Amino acid sequence: MPDLKLAQLPDRTPVKLTFSATPDLHHALNDYATLYAQTYGREEPVADLIPAMLSAFLESDRAFSKARTK
Repeated sequence: MPDLKLAQLPDRTPVKLTFSATPDLHHALNDYATLYAQTYGREEPVADLIPAMLSAFLESDRAFSKARTK
């Protein structure tokens, strides 16, 4: 087998999750989507923004990152 610099890509099969949000959270997510569209000139559905928001949150949580590496 060749010695490639790029490792084999991990499984990228999407996993669909369903959750319930409070009315306040739903309103805040819609407000965020509106601000996102104003900032970047491109509308994105809230459902498409949520995974990126969750990833950014998890990546910024140092305690979580530290706990995962143990």
